[in-house]
Amino acid sequence: MIITDVSVRVFRHRTRRHSDSAGHAHPGPPHDVETAILTIRTEDGDEGHSFAPREIVRPHVIDKFVKKVLIGQDHRDRERLWHELAHWQRGSAAQLTDRTLAVVDCALWDLAGRVLGQPVHKLIGSYRDRVPAYGSIMCGDELEGGLATPEDYGRFAETLVKRGYKGIKLHTWMPPVSWAPDVRMDIRACAAVREAVGPDIALMIDAYHWYSRTDALQLGRGLEKLGFAWIEEPMDEQSLASYRWLAENLDIPVVGPESAAGKHWQRAEWITSGACDILRTGVNDVGGITPALKTMHLAEAFGMECEVHGNTAMNLQVVAASKPCRWYERGLLHPFLEYDDGFDYLRTLSDPMDADGFVQVPDRPGLGEDIDFEHIENNRVA
Repeated sequence: MIITDVSVRVFRHRTRRHSDSAGHAHPGPPHDVETAILTIRTEDGDEGHSFAPREIVRPHVIDKFVKKVLIGQDHRDRERLWHELAHWQRGSAAQLTDRTLAVVDCALWDLAGRVLGQPVHKLIGSYRDRVPAYGSIMCGDELEGGLATPEDYGRFAETLVKRGYKGIKLHTWMPPVSWAPDVRMDIRACAAVREAVGPDIALMIDAYHWYSRTDALQLGRGLEKLGFAWIEEPMDEQSLASYRWLAENLDIPVVGPESAAGKHWQRAEWITSGACDILRTGVNDVGGITPALKTMHLAEAFGMECEVHGNTAMNLQVVAASKPCRWYERGLLHPFLEYDDGFDYLRTLSDPMDADGFVQVPDRPGLGEDIDFEHIENNRVA
């Protein structure tokens, strides 16, 4: 039960996903990228694992902060360990990030599940074992036949409905696309999707994150006419007052915050300030499964829904254990990529979806990831 080691292995894997200069994912030729797996080991030889970008778990951060908090401690004391790590953030000169807290917290939950032979959502107290998924489309691009025009979005939305999705979220065009952003083009894409899928498919949008108040209002009013389910992050989330103003002036639900710092405490401020109609959390956004569950409980106490940002096994476990969450975000999706191809370092998908649009939560222990450790070892980066 006592933690004896925290280690990080960096490895290469093959992908067709590329990031543009603003960090948005787009399809491209196969290439090698590097990622990391953090492993927490106990005196009994049990292990828990979680994946992260290598920058999040660089040696200085692991040695200086994470090991000092974890080694010699009972791995079951997740709440206390999370608070001790969070306390170290203040004195870390911003080096110990919420993303680092998240990967450590997830590895602790994975360890607990593997020790007990139970999925994490069962340890938490499961609410369901299958979840409706919405298809989360990649940001717009300038690829012919990709996501370059409103018509492209409409055609791809038809494909997603045939695949089984009952909800679709658009990420529209953002820089470095040459002409973006453009509210009118966003509305045209949304209109094309609504026309393509009809009135019974739930539609959402995650648009350019730095629109002005007037642009965000124009976009929201356009979405109201199209019967969209929510509008997400159309302005800088550091301005809580701007979101309070937007929520007061729109009938369409405003969801947030996603990227705003402050963990579950900041989410409480958004609720009490009236800055959102649907709360937002995500394991990486708030610093782990532990604070993501706190956010869910906040939402439930105020009678609000709380949607989880992003896919991955760790977010799926939170969704499975949470009544206030309606959807699982599955993606990112693009006409030139097949999401179900998965990753070469996982033997099977962590979020398989059936023909009716439901993701079945894996019953494997821990986070439910079927990790190919042989692949990781064969592709280690020194």
